[in-house]
Amino acid sequence: MSIHASGLLGLDATVLSPICDPGDGLNSRRALPSPDRRMVGPFVFLDHLGPRVFAAGHGFDMRPHPHIGLAAVTHLIDGEIIHRDSLGAVQAIRPGEVNWMTAGSGVVHSERASPRSRASGGDLLGIQAWVALPARHEEAEPDFAHFGATEVPRICAEGVEFTLVAGRSDGLVSPVKTFSDMVLAQIVLTSGARYQVKPEYAERAIYVISGEVEISGQPRTFGEAELIVLKLGAEIVLRAPAFHSVRLMVMGGEPLPEPRHIYWNFVSSSRERIEQAKADWREGRFPAVPGEPDFIPLPEDPVRIG
Repeated sequence: MSIHASGLLGLDATVLSPICDPGDGLNSRRALPSPDRRMVGPFVFLDHLGPRVFAAGHGFDMRPHPHIGLAAVTHLIDGEIIHRDSLGAVQAIRPGEVNWMTAGSGVVHSERASPRSRASGGDLLGIQAWVALPARHEEAEPDFAHFGATEVPRICAEGVEFTLVAGRSDGLVSPVKTFSDMVLAQIVLTSGARYQVKPEYAERAIYVISGEVEISGQPRTFGEAELIVLKLGAEIVLRAPAFHSVRLMVMGGEPLPEPRHIYWNFVSSSRERIEQAKADWREGRFPAVPGEPDFIPLPEDPVRIG
């Protein structure tokens, strides 16, 4: 569902509610892409993972699947996930950490509950996004990088905790190597704290992970799983309600000059390249994930966007 809210600080905004995917084992909610909004800057995909509580002996398994033409970024708030890929990387990601996987010309990966979390049970909450690569980098060599919580830039002041997952903002620079100008940041506001969204990028959006947020000049609050897409140049001040806290993501960047086509896990500026990727996966020409004999077959009719 989307709401076109004119008058947001004298400008227009679009408020999007994500599509739920209970079949993935994580109760994911997908805010991008949607019928009303394809991209925000270079971002073509935003998934809200959880919140999900697993009983002892239970977990989730995202079997090996392929990607092209994008970089996938995962940031966890609670829980633990084991990433494995066709480059040979095996990496646990835990709260506060960041995984950045450049798919480029093609990579295969799996994501599963860790043996420890599967044995004991527990919570899982996080954000995963896909960043479309600029046309000149779409066939880049695949790569994987992991950043521990202490490597991720963070500012804490006056009730605001600002964590820069990727890109540049608020005087911080993330160690993540990106291929275009962008920002992806987590913000936690405590009771009454304020944060001004910087107008440094042409396209920006705010996603509410939990709680409610007030936007100055607006009669309503914005709640969990709402994506508020802002208009160019709008000066936005966010505020946590009194005696409450809110957890948000701020995302944005410069729009890419070419449209992007999306089919299942494939993103490209070329429809022909996506058709080639489909054939390559169907015929087993992608590299395998070491130690993972299983895989997700090419869906017969996945959602095509563009």
